[in-house]
Amino acid sequence: MSFLDELQINLESLPGILQKKYALLRDLDRSLQEIQRQNEQRCEQEIEEIRRGVRSGNITPNSSLTKISDEALDEQKHSIRIADEKVALAVQAYDLVDTHIQQLDQYLKKFDEELRREKENAAASGVPSPSLDGGGKAGRMSESGRGGVRISYGEMVACDNNDCKIEWFHFGCVGLKEQPKGKWYCSDCAVLKNRRKGR
Repeated sequence: MSFLDELQINLESLPGILQKKYALLRDLDRSLQEIQRQNEQRCEQEIEEIRRGVRSGNITPNSSLTKISDEALDEQKHSIRIADEKVALAVQAYDLVDTHIQQLDQYLKKFDEELRREKENAAASGVPSPSLDGGGKAGRMSESGRGGVRISYGEMVACDNNDCKIEWFHFGCVGLKEQPKGKWYCSDCAVLKNRRKGR
């Protein structure tokens, strides 16, 4: 199985895994809110009982009834455990997505290296690269620019300036409907070329 196939299988399973984790997070959140609501009610009742006892003189401020009940404390501890579980699930979801992003970055790096090698081999041999569609430099290629490499679909043309910062352009983005004949320069490189000729 190729790296791309493995990546695709992993990516296809990602939404389902994340959906399960987020559903569990929602369930934990509901449980936590219910426990907190019950705990607040219990504490309010106990505080009211203490106030009544102090007013009636049956309880002194230092008696055992002035302490929060063990049940209320247990509920608080349970709430903390649920909150910790929610944090752990969120971290797992983050790590899962981060792992997939790192795999995608590795794939894109390998893909970019392969394209560069193909381009160098094609330039050295004078034979069009197999990844180029048709003759010349136009075709379906990956688009590599300042933001890294991303797969791009549709007809593209490469600027014939070897120092072009963008290099590959979609036909529609540069006003082309078909592959240009001969050398083609993007608008930025054409301006630079004309300036140099004018000197």
